[in-house]
Amino acid sequence: MTADTARTASTPDVVDLCSQLIRFDTTNHGGGDAHGEREAAEFCAATLTDAGLHPTILESAPRRANVIARLPGEDPTLPALLVHGHLDVVPADDTEWSVPPFSGTITDGYVWGRGAVDMKDFCATTLTAVSTITASGHRPRRDIVLAFVADEEDLGTHGAHWLTTHHPDLLSGCAAAIGESGAYTHHVRAPDGRAVRLYPVGTAERGTTHLRLTARGRAGHGSRRNDSNAVVHLVTALHALTAHRWPIVLTPTVETFLHRTATALGVHIDLHDIDATLTRLGDAAPLVENTVRNSATPTVLDAGYKVNVIPGLAQAQLDGRTLPGAEDAFLSEVDALIGGRVDREIIAHTGPVQAPVDSPWFDAMATALRAHDPDAVVVPYCLGGGTDAKAFSALGIDCYGFAPLWLPEGFDYRALAHGVDERVPVAGLRFGARVLEHLLRHV
Repeated sequence: MTADTARTASTPDVVDLCSQLIRFDTTNHGGGDAHGEREAAEFCAATLTDAGLHPTILESAPRRANVIARLPGEDPTLPALLVHGHLDVVPADDTEWSVPPFSGTITDGYVWGRGAVDMKDFCATTLTAVSTITASGHRPRRDIVLAFVADEEDLGTHGAHWLTTHHPDLLSGCAAAIGESGAYTHHVRAPDGRAVRLYPVGTAERGTTHLRLTARGRAGHGSRRNDSNAVVHLVTALHALTAHRWPIVLTPTVETFLHRTATALGVHIDLHDIDATLTRLGDAAPLVENTVRNSATPTVLDAGYKVNVIPGLAQAQLDGRTLPGAEDAFLSEVDALIGGRVDREIIAHTGPVQAPVDSPWFDAMATALRAHDPDAVVVPYCLGGGTDAKAFSALGIDCYGFAPLWLPEGFDYRALAHGVDERVPVAGLRFGARVLEHLLRHV
């Protein structure tokens, strides 16, 4: 262990912090139904205060708490780095779990509980890295702004989006940000049998466009012919959407991922035949297969009220995901596919996120990972879903998915987020704290 990563008796342990954070039941049911965020925020604020910082707790609504703090750097002329994480979690049914989901149990080399990988692990990692830096008596090169927020698991209207709207001054000077969904170990076997450890760093996110489709027709008796059946109009439109093969859109992030991953694995790629390329990438393909196209997935249906009555109205909701630069094309294709008998409206929208791959920020992240795993192959990737980066990028901040975590081979990290028996490796937490501390000191 080097001096840079040594933990003193006065600094908290990342494993204990993660376990304690999990014990705060911060379940977010959506629609404003959430609890526990205030208590978790107070815990984070107390830890930051013990580290010598002066955090501020801001409530967007009663008990919907966010924590902001700034760790001053040596050079105030340098742009600041924002480190953000969310404190809320999705619901957990304890009847499905091996351990109580809010127990924070530490056993078998893992910390168990809801939020272990989404994302109280990174919140604990951040608190540990900052505490270790301040305990050392040294300062980072630049200001580090810390944000622990509410409501990411719903719309962010009580968390990141509220902060950027009502308190943008607290984020002043931030040129880049790091947050969830990136810099974790992804084990891949090359065709020649070599073990390759990829570390995908998020440099882009697909945008979210939630749509409501409405079909109107002529109500009538279910036994009679009806050429204007709203249900039939809607089903026809949904079939066209689900059968549609969305065109390939290669963003800079995805194209760079394909080239760098193929080089690491020693395989040939053909950008004109993406399906064949994904096959050659093997176990690396899941990192990119959902982000080479836009998508539109039906998720909610609402039609009818009695089996022998043809309703005059039928509706569906779609979860649309759009790649950077492809939003207009997405809506045009949807309109063409659903035809003239179905109307569509946007019910929620957040735009795609894209940050530079070739940048000093990305280079610093890669350096921090390789400092603690010399064989790390650091690649950019595009998130298929979304994070609070969408809020912070609206302020002109380049947002990256960088929440370092070492994972053992065979550990299905992405399946455990929102899943049953969510857990995070103890060794992975310690690795993440060391990598993040390295980045914050030297970036």
